[in-house]
Amino acid sequence: MTFPDLPPSLESALQERGYETATPVQAEVLQPEAHGRDLVVSAQTGSGKTIAFGLAMAAELLGTNDLVPPASAPLALVIAPTRELALQVSRELAWLYGKTGARIATCVGGMNPSQERSALRAGATIVVGTPGRLRDHLERGALDLSQLAAVVLDEADEMLDMGFREELEEILDATPQTRRTLLFSATMPRPIEALARRYQRDALRIATVGDSRGHGDISYQAVTVSPPEIENAVVNLLRYHEADTAILFCATREKVRHLHATLRERGFAVVALSGEHSQSERNQALQALRDRRARVCVATDVAARGIDLPSLSLVVHVEIPRDAETLQHRSGRTGRAGRKGTAVLIVPFSRRRRVETMLRHARIAAEWIDAPDRDAIRSRDRDRLLEKLMEPVDIDDGDRELADRLLAERSPAEIAAMLVHSHRSKMPEPEDLIANTPEARREAQKERHRPGFEDVVWFRMDIGRRRNADPRWILPLLCRRGHITRNEIGAIRIGPDETYFQIPRNIAEKFADAAARTVLSDDDDEPVTIELSESGPRDAAKGNRKRHHSHDKGGGPRAKARPGGKKFERNKGKDRPHPDKGGKRGKGPKPAPAGKPK
Repeated sequence: MTFPDLPPSLESALQERGYETATPVQAEVLQPEAHGRDLVVSAQTGSGKTIAFGLAMAAELLGTNDLVPPASAPLALVIAPTRELALQVSRELAWLYGKTGARIATCVGGMNPSQERSALRAGATIVVGTPGRLRDHLERGALDLSQLAAVVLDEADEMLDMGFREELEEILDATPQTRRTLLFSATMPRPIEALARRYQRDALRIATVGDSRGHGDISYQAVTVSPPEIENAVVNLLRYHEADTAILFCATREKVRHLHATLRERGFAVVALSGEHSQSERNQALQALRDRRARVCVATDVAARGIDLPSLSLVVHVEIPRDAETLQHRSGRTGRAGRKGTAVLIVPFSRRRRVETMLRHARIAAEWIDAPDRDAIRSRDRDRLLEKLMEPVDIDDGDRELADRLLAERSPAEIAAMLVHSHRSKMPEPEDLIANTPEARREAQKERHRPGFEDVVWFRMDIGRRRNADPRWILPLLCRRGHITRNEIGAIRIGPDETYFQIPRNIAEKFADAAARTVLSDDDDEPVTIELSESGPRDAAKGNRKRHHSHDKGGGPRAKARPGGKKFERNKGKDRPHPDKGGKRGKGPKPAPAGKPK
């Protein structure tokens, strides 16, 4: 469907950007019955709704000469849930209205508020912002809504989910009664219905979601894995698809930090996006993805809202979305504007039933598959490498001279093998995964069991990921304090607030005694406590809950150990620590950089 009659300035802007046909939502908002009316539009992420509401409010903004008339206050206001989405909307409207003389101001958290106030005073005709920052400018008198002709609520369902109802109501209450209200939302829960009834008049409802809520251009896959294999599955999925750009979604900032560090160590060009990053850091991360300096982004749901990367073709749900709507929003980062994309859910075995229910609710037909193994990745690598090496290239005299020298010293077969090895060495190695059967998983666990660790004792450290615990400094610490080698340390399990590790039973007493002696040489006031654990990592969750509020919110640990006066009792039926007779804990360890030992 081609675009209906448009103002010349907007039609020219669309042509220059290569827009030839309207998407369903764009066509619907431009129908004659929609002109001048309030709209309630149900449209999925990636359906072209930014251009849709930009075109829909043109009648309220453009004068008879196809230009936006000068105004002492904004004529249009667009409210978006996140900084990234607001910035994206601002960029889209900037080129769409570039020939109309419109002045656009963006007001989002994390940016300089004084510069935003200056932009508002300079005569902005379109304001785009997040609810919190817009309310702040409104209360300070910097944002004048008295002449507003159109208000757009983009992704209204997400704004309500994020708790912005109060801000939205305060902003809308400050707008003229004559203003036009355009409400765009991927879903229409009851709170959205109530908001529409309160602030809209005779609204026209437009639904372009259809019977299938999933994008037609996105293929969904569900990969079942055992919980310890999730990160290995992520590595193999990235290697198998080799997408130009991929986003990995996690539920928490902590998981983003951990996975980002893991992938970076494995050799992936990766950036991170979460609420703990400043706006400058977010902008740098997104620019690295656009410049292809990075190919993988690890992000939380909120941080990834509004990201629009043309090269994004793979979305991986590392942690299961909380509901079908979140699944839709996450997956909608790919498969945009007619491009194909793949969304993969990594599903622990125990949570398969829940994911199946979520997919049914979202009306998504996902293909259930195993994670790609090393052989499958090698096969794809061979195909990709052959395709790349067979591409025509321009060869200059220097290249030809080097080729002749190589042929003089090596055979063509050797040169080809060297070239293949050079290309392959740049790629991170795939992981060996446990086969997707109960019997194979049990057998693999037996094969992976290290000799000498058939009988072990669990020890505990009162430090975890919240305070930057990392194996790279934990291993040297244990070796130094316990007078043991790396080969005498078994599994290490790092939790949010504590870390568990295995020591063979035959040297456990020696380790405990050495740790008790070496604590006297510590030069830190608050070393990390090392003690025995009766049940190992199984008691971590209960212990973490008890200690969660008692820890200092400060920084990470110093690489020190203090057994705290506890002694290992051997051959007494239970490996039980004596009551702690250590000193006071004080204010907690001093900060240390993540992953670096003191």
